[in-house]
Amino acid sequence: MTDSIRPLREFVVAMTTLVGATGDERRLLAEGRQLLARLIALDDWLPAAFAAPRADRYAQYLLHADALERFSVLSFVWGPGQRTPVHDHTVWGLVGVLRGAEGCEEFSLSDGRPVATGGQHVMQRGDIEAVSPTVGDWHRVSHAWEGGAAVSIHVYGANIGAVRRHRLDDSGAMLDFVSGYDNLVLPNLWDRSAAVRALGLPC
Repeated sequence: MTDSIRPLREFVVAMTTLVGATGDERRLLAEGRQLLARLIALDDWLPAAFAAPRADRYAQYLLHADALERFSVLSFVWGPGQRTPVHDHTVWGLVGVLRGAEGCEEFSLSDGRPVATGGQHVMQRGDIEAVSPTVGDWHRVSHAWEGGAAVSIHVYGANIGAVRRHRLDDSGAMLDFVSGYDNLVLPNLWDRSAAVRALGLPC
């Protein structure tokens, strides 16, 4: 048995160290970006259950939540034609594309409401962008790849599935929402028994 999930464990340990050292958003986004870039440079660590698309909408899987809820790590999985509503995050976040590509439509607040800026871009594998109320927090994300499901890895400055946020419905009305997660179990980051056995040590 190989320790294939090791890159995610190392990312979680590094992020735990980072959020313990600073609450400065600029530093968190800058140093967190470097950590996330190393994680998404590899494509063999994400368990298949957390890369599975849903038929009805995009999937949001929790990979790790800090015990003090200072950050969370998620995989988002997009099937063809799937997209989010226009939404915000209310906390800092980093989004990195692991597989495929995602389209992003940009919005900004005007008189307390999100308005399309006309800006659009496509994030390819390895691309990372930041979100937060200070750097830009409103967008709509969609699948943008012809090769099947697209997967991105997200890290947020809270247990994002429990944060009250905002979205626009199909009529343009602004609604509160709490996203939750699509999984009932978490990946096992902490079973390092195979590595210990390989050293010939008793366990």
